Amino acid sequence: MKLVLFLALTISSLSFAGKNIYDFSYKTIDNKEVSFKTYKDKVLLISNVATRCGFTPQLKTLESVYQKYKDQGLVVMGVPSNDFGGQTPEVNKKVKAFCESSYGVTFPLTDKYSVTGPNKPGFVHFLLAGSNNKNITWNFEKFIVNKKGQVIKRFPSAEKPDSKAMVQTIEKAIKNEL
Repeated sequence: MKLVLFLALTISSLSFAGKNIYDFSYKTIDNKEVSFKTYKDKVLLISNVATRCGFTPQLKTLESVYQKYKDQGLVVMGVPSNDFGGQTPEVNKKVKAFCESSYGVTFPLTDKYSVTGPNKPGFVHFLLAGSNNKNITWNFEKFIVNKKGQVIKRFPSAEKPDSKAMVQTIEKAIKNEL
């Protein structure tokens, strides 16, 4: 059974090889279908987010990074998920209201998705395809996608969005150096 599951996961990961983020779409928190092609020639910082996690204050820092770099081509995107300890039990409308009122979030939020297991959306499979760890292990893992639609760096939950490493990666991606 383990071998079958391993093969299925390997084949699933291989099916995302050679693609880019622009091959996928997502639903917004307001239930609108959006293609990632909307963000062509932009740098994406995509993070799974939660409303009741010890890392939830990172929403404020994600917003700060978004405000600082959005005019240079950065889009921050939050992907609400209830996968880890039930830390986002709210429905979309309440997640959006919480993020906006508690942390001033203006960056795009997706529909609430599962980011683990077989039901995760294609774009999450894509984000994980090039990584050694094929799973998101906690809230607020962060992925940087360059202007070509390729994942260039993955950061763990504890890494603050305004850390030196993240800022350097974002700035290099904006300059097309990554």
